[in-house]
Amino acid sequence: MNDTIIIFIMEIVGTVAFAVSGSLVAVKGSLDLFGVIFVGCVTAVGGGISRDILMGRFPPAIFSNTFFLAIAAVTCVLAFVFSYLRRKSFTDFRRRLEVVNNFFDAIGLAAFTVTGVESAITYEFSNYPVFAISAGVLTGIGGGIIRDVLVDKTPYVLRKHIYALASAIGGCLYFYTRIYLNKTVAVFISVGIIILIRILATKFHWKLPKVIVEE
Repeated sequence: MNDTIIIFIMEIVGTVAFAVSGSLVAVKGSLDLFGVIFVGCVTAVGGGISRDILMGRFPPAIFSNTFFLAIAAVTCVLAFVFSYLRRKSFTDFRRRLEVVNNFFDAIGLAAFTVTGVESAITYEFSNYPVFAISAGVLTGIGGGIIRDVLVDKTPYVLRKHIYALASAIGGCLYFYTRIYLNKTVAVFISVGIIILIRILATKFHWKLPKVIVEE
């Protein structure tokens, strides 16, 4: 399969996954239809916008090519409709919401980390590995941070499980395996590792050390 097509598919997967993730958080916060669409779209494209600003790309790509924004908006509407139809059993649905949300978050994180690193390489930052990997991490976690701020929550990336670290590990893997292996192989290895780390971290409650201050 053509490498360009692989990256394009990853961008679609990441957009849909984060749009679903953002929409479910918005629904859980009892936002209306506009709020669900807005939060879902920001989750889907916020990381990419932040990455483009970091790379000095103006205007960010999402505003010159609205294809991915349209995909995000449609996904948000579908997520809202599905949640609305299940509203009578939403108490039971809410219990499964965290599992569903974590799954889509893992997919979105993996897909956008890879596309973020690839974007930095495409724009000739391949001689700056730390920058390229940072661009991948920012693309992966940026939208989620904005999402949590909008719904008045401490950003997930700063408080629970292994999140940004999984993105950084996957970004490093992609950057260096891309040099020595086929790009397609590098994509699947990196995406697989990020998703695996996120699933294991959620299942076994892996967390980084933190200081618990006693009152």
